[in-house]
Amino acid sequence: MSAELNIPGQGGDSGGAQPRVRAWPVWLLAAPAGVAIWSGWVGLGGLAGFGVVHPLPGIANGFTINTAITLPIGMEAYAAYALRAWLAAGTPARARQFAKRSAIGALLLGALGQIAYHLLVASEVDSAPWQITTLVACLPVAVLGMGAALAHLLNGDRHAVSEPWAMAVDTAPGPQTARPDEAAAPARPGPGHQPSTAVPATDNVRTLRPDTPPRHQAARPGRTPDTKPDASANTGSGSGPRGEAGESAEQRRRRLDRERKRRRRAELAAQHQTTAVTGGQQ
Repeated sequence: MSAELNIPGQGGDSGGAQPRVRAWPVWLLAAPAGVAIWSGWVGLGGLAGFGVVHPLPGIANGFTINTAITLPIGMEAYAAYALRAWLAAGTPARARQFAKRSAIGALLLGALGQIAYHLLVASEVDSAPWQITTLVACLPVAVLGMGAALAHLLNGDRHAVSEPWAMAVDTAPGPQTARPDEAAAPARPGPGHQPSTAVPATDNVRTLRPDTPPRHQAARPGRTPDTKPDASANTGSGSGPRGEAGESAEQRRRRLDRERKRRRRAELAAQHQTTAVTGGQQ
């Protein structure tokens, strides 16, 4: 086991290696502190009713354990775990806040436990008062709850940060596919908006300019936009009636029918848009 620690974010030598700090001073400080903390919690547990029990009666009658060791293992292990989560880089915000508060609380409880034990021993008390016994008896349950909550916050928030696309896929609106025979719904107008009667330009409706005459009203020999077609224009030589432009009566009739249908679609689209805008204002 290496007795050195890395310090990220600091400069190094020309090879890019980061400087290392030796960890043996930490172990030197932790060894006597661990002995004092362990003995204090075990002694306080003995005064508060913790002692030797048979955890497996009828299965292993000879197996015994002193429950007083649960206090130093639980309290100090959780304090170190929460302190690590608080100071580590990359900890989610909620988990860091919870770890900060619980680590400080665990360290304060550990200090109060040591104070209570030494005061009771100095006073030659054989058993702790009921207030201290009640508090010490609740510590294992509190440590279990705080440890489970911190682990849940660390794992849950890290998964949410590492997979931001999951929320985007669930909440992003998909493309809207409109039917070809339906006009797009207009945006909701603001106050004071006047409904527009312009004909929308779509694939199925041809926009007609007011100053542009329809094709069937285009000027041809014997016909002008302001006059009716001359009767002599439909009489010509050859088999069947034909105009001077070479268009038969059947072709002209079909063309006029197409123009009427196109204008009708344009009028229906304009009425649909006007009705939608008026309904949005109401």
